[in-house]
Amino acid sequence: MVKGVIFDLDGVITDTAGYHFLAWSHLAKEIGIEIDEEFNEKLKGVSRMESLEAILKYGNKENEFTWEEKEALATKKNEHYKELIQNISKKDILPGIEALLKELKANNIKIALGSASKNAPVILKQLGIEEYFDYVVDANQIKNSKPAPDIFIDALKGLNLKPEEAVGVEDAEAGIEAIHGAGMVAIGVGVNGDVNVNSTEELTYDVILRASKVC
Repeated sequence: MVKGVIFDLDGVITDTAGYHFLAWSHLAKEIGIEIDEEFNEKLKGVSRMESLEAILKYGNKENEFTWEEKEALATKKNEHYKELIQNISKKDILPGIEALLKELKANNIKIALGSASKNAPVILKQLGIEEYFDYVVDANQIKNSKPAPDIFIDALKGLNLKPEEAVGVEDAEAGIEAIHGAGMVAIGVGVNGDVNVNSTEELTYDVILRASKVC
């Protein structure tokens, strides 16, 4: 029987990809690089610094900045992103998610957030759903981002659960790989996992139970 569920944030709880794209594309233009939404898909589930490195490589500028300058660029992007997400509210919770969180709580299932976003706690508060989460991974303390399993391993420790006692929910290939690396069963939202749904509307308590039975 499943005892815990670990959710990714972007694309699973809410959709901030558009805000990330706006912030990254604005920064990229400032340094002479043009990115599109297709390229932005490659940044899903990837840490801030790794996203910046990918953009610089895409624009053939990976060797034009010092580490300190890269950190400053990443910080600048994040400050712009935080301005953009100030208006996020409960209306931005993806369909079916709050009902699922309530049902998990009613059935004494522990809930964690396993996101690479350092802004995750702020976003959960703005969405008004932070009380559902028993543990939120502090991305500042995670050495290796997805597809490394570190985030999900930390979430399991935070919930005091074994890998076989929890399932992970992701919408990106890097996230699915991270869940598997942590020894867990993965539910894919619009991406191939062990159990798949097309959207969060299809992500129900029954799907969680079905995933927990996957060997």
